[in-house]
Formats: sequence, C-alpha cells, structure tokens
Amino acid sequence: MAVKKKRKASSETDSAYFFKIVMYLILGSQWIRLVNPELTSQIPIPIGFVIGMFFAAHDHFKIDRKIEYATLTIAMFIGFWIQAGIYITALQ
Repeated sequence: MAVKKKRKASSETDSAYFFKIVMYLILGSQWIRLVNPELTSQIPIPIGFVIGMFFAAHDHFKIDRKIEYATLTIAMFIGFWIQAGIYITALQ
C-alpha cells in the first residue's frame, strides 16, 4: 500500500498574502523610459518586471510562482499603458 504524503498547512496570514500580491503589482508596473531631448522617441524598459522576476524566482514566498508571474505580467502591461515609471532624458 502506498504511503500518502501529508502536505504542510500554510501558516501565512491573509494580510501577508495580500501584501505580496500588491508588492508584485506595484513592482511590475515600474518602467524606465529613455527619452531624447526633443521628446520625439522613447525606449521603454520594464525594469520592475525584471526585478520582480528575480524576486519570484529566488524568494521563498508561499505563493504559487505561476500566480506571481501572472501578476507581474498583468502589472507590466498596465504600467506601460498608464505610463508609470521614471523618465530619463538622454542628452545628445
């Protein structure tokens, strides 16, 4: 007869779970936009998404990683559309 493994119950509170989701939403929506002085072109870089992916891959949160990745991706697209982040004017 096969021995069934017991899953360890999560001791994480709902507020900690909510905080982590909000942290990934805020972090994922951050962009750096390199803008030329004439404001005719820009290069957007999703820096928050990159940092969030690093945290999701190396941190030991008790949230499912798929949820973290999905939250980061949705936040990245929302941050791009609302243009949240830092603008850096590149001098030429």
